[in-house]
Amino acid sequence: MNKKFIIGSRGSELALWQAEFIKSELEKNNENISVEIKIIKTTGDKITDVALSKIGDKSLFTKELENELSNNNINIAVHSLKDLQTQLPPGLKLGAVTKRHPVEDVLIAKEKNATLKTIKKNGVVATGSLRRRSQLLNLRPDINVVELRGNVPTRIKKFLNSEWDAIILARAGVERLGLEKNISSFINAEEILPAVGQGALGIEIRESDKDTENILKSIHHQETYYGVLAERSLLRTLEGGCQVPIGTYSEIKSNELLLKAYVGSVNGKTAFRESISGNKKEAEKLGKELANKLLKAGAKEILDEIFKTVRKK
Repeated sequence: MNKKFIIGSRGSELALWQAEFIKSELEKNNENISVEIKIIKTTGDKITDVALSKIGDKSLFTKELENELSNNNINIAVHSLKDLQTQLPPGLKLGAVTKRHPVEDVLIAKEKNATLKTIKKNGVVATGSLRRRSQLLNLRPDINVVELRGNVPTRIKKFLNSEWDAIILARAGVERLGLEKNISSFINAEEILPAVGQGALGIEIRESDKDTENILKSIHHQETYYGVLAERSLLRTLEGGCQVPIGTYSEIKSNELLLKAYVGSVNGKTAFRESISGNKKEAEKLGKELANKLLKAGAKEILDEIFKTVRKK
């Protein structure tokens, strides 16, 4: 007899792509389950005209899915891992992480093959991310940064109908939706460090649901898991979220994990970059150590200031 398996997902095109991908992988690897997708609207989907940094809730895109999960209405919740807060509600856990898509951001510009360096002086670039804003202004203080919200196709459409010079989006979302024809250039992860967990999907489950945990082993990617574990540990220690300009990137070669991170002021004038390396099996410890290294270097003052101002509702 088939086990009925319900995936909880947001309703955006990208979220549904992600849910369909997980559905397909689960059905391919498990003969005895029938999978369906339940669409759940989140606070972040409902509020589209306010900057994420001003809403101030770390669980903007996850809370409603987690409620459904806690109430046994779905078996798993599928998230872009970068949207999933590092402190999960009691009774829930990260059950699996998929193999990571290339993590970098991309530039979509009016000028073909434009790069961050070739955008005209005092040009206008749109982004809804403080992480991108801070790092862009750190690289190009002359740039005028404007706010941009909405799902991936909406952002691209807004841009094409605007007088802006460029927008910045995550490569994973653009390519998963088949919109890569819009990409002008890839932004090196050294120039703008990605968000924590960018490019990976996180599957959230109930801690007590061992059957589901076993089913998810077929799609779990351990190497990606080590990397995102370090990144999430860093973010947890820095107490960051969508509202804070924090970028991080992990690379694994053999058993060694290299973790890089950035913390900057919103205007990009003050910035700290640090890195650390060690055994991948100590990923969580490495993330915590790098966070403390950044705090000691001076990032604490930046974060304290941001918590006081940006998070005021």
